[in-house]
Amino acid sequence: MKDFLDPDEQRFLLRLARDTIAGFLKTGKRSRPKAAPKKLTEKRGAFVTLKVDDHLRGCIGYPLPYKPLVETIVEMALAAATQDYRFQPITVEELGRLKIEISVLTLPRPVQDGHEIEVGRHGIIVSKGIAKGLLLPQVPTEYGWDKETYLRHGCLKAGLDEDEWQKDAKIEVFEAQVFSE
Repeated sequence: MKDFLDPDEQRFLLRLARDTIAGFLKTGKRSRPKAAPKKLTEKRGAFVTLKVDDHLRGCIGYPLPYKPLVETIVEMALAAATQDYRFQPITVEELGRLKIEISVLTLPRPVQDGHEIEVGRHGIIVSKGIAKGLLLPQVPTEYGWDKETYLRHGCLKAGLDEDEWQKDAKIEVFEAQVFSE
């Protein structure tokens, strides 16, 4: 994916995410971005990933462009910090050790089979019926997975048998511009 956002726009979104989380944890109130660069008001899918001491503490996002990017970042930063069912909410005490990563996504597109997937380039969405699992493109490289392991984990995240990608599960790919503090 060609970089969609320049370094200043990336810094703006990272600061927005941090200020949103810190403000909410300290006051219980949700902040609103005052003014944002024009490109950040375009609708884009995005995920916010939170780590404390290099351990995942939250990751939530919209895979599709439902809202302007600045609104998506505010909502997903708060959701990742306080509503990811896998973790306890982030605490004020953790703010100093918190690292924020943002992934801005392209639109998903279907692929015919898993052979079209490039590990490290493509995020995946595996679905069958109402079951759906999404993994960001950086996940397999962080864990050292090959393509088959990546697809198996996509199936498991969807609540499917791990080999469903070889049968009749639908596979979509997307790319992401990933940046962090």
